Amino acid sequence: MSDRPRSLTDAASRTLAAAGVPSPRVDAEVLLAHVLGVSRGALASLLVLDRPLPDDGAADAFAALVGRRASREPLQHLTGTAPFRHVELAVGPGVFVPRPETEEVAQVAIDEALKVVEARGSAVVVDLCTGSGAIALAVATEVPGARVHAVELDAAAHAWAARNLAGSGVDLVRGDARTALHALDGTVDVVVSNPPYVPSDAVPRDPEVARHDPAVALYGLGADGLEVPRGVTAAAGRLLRPGGLYVMEHAEVQDAAARAMVDATTLFETATTRDDLTGRPRMVVARKSSSPVEH
Repeated sequence: MSDRPRSLTDAASRTLAAAGVPSPRVDAEVLLAHVLGVSRGALASLLVLDRPLPDDGAADAFAALVGRRASREPLQHLTGTAPFRHVELAVGPGVFVPRPETEEVAQVAIDEALKVVEARGSAVVVDLCTGSGAIALAVATEVPGARVHAVELDAAAHAWAARNLAGSGVDLVRGDARTALHALDGTVDVVVSNPPYVPSDAVPRDPEVARHDPAVALYGLGADGLEVPRGVTAAAGRLLRPGGLYVMEHAEVQDAAARAMVDATTLFETATTRDDLTGRPRMVVARKSSSPVEH
């Protein structure tokens, strides 16, 4: 095998494409940059120059990673990191890998928190089912003046969140999202959540998800997958102050059910659905009412 960057990347791209990897060229470049310890921008220069790699085992290490990616091991597990908005998270087995679509869920929470900080000087934000800590860290990073609390029950995911949130100022609690943070009841400005919501009989199509994302982060229980989200929604109603905002990610086929779930609590003004960046209905948004709402 050639030890020149361009040939290595071309061959890896063909291998990954044959294995059904959705973005073979990008993944090949990310893996080679990871092995060489350089950025994607620096790798672009190396590809142009196409000089032989130093004889330090880099080509063999790259081939091993390409083989693992071809077996549909998540790219983020191989590099140990996942980008999310303006931060980079440590991820690996035992924690849900944050997805680009969740960045838009975080955006809704961030926009609301910024408005509250502008109006009141500070904001209280709670991230329920925080997983890797992605949303909580994004809010803490992008909203000066926000006091962020994050809750995660699963031990493995909590350990990843603790690593990612260390030094961020986020208050991370290991506990049940449905019952945690009672001391904050009625005082929270924004509750945001990406809870498990996949129905128990729905097996994800992508091998990276089906084989590697933890089941506890995927399956929301109940025939409709919304049993856990119902508990999260009730907790949001408990935590939020009147006028506070709730935003929760869901599957694109669950938009009507998610709105009905929120409206059924009678704690919120009429729920609405917002799209992700691809135009798919992926989140329910509702504002806590000042009095019970009749539906």
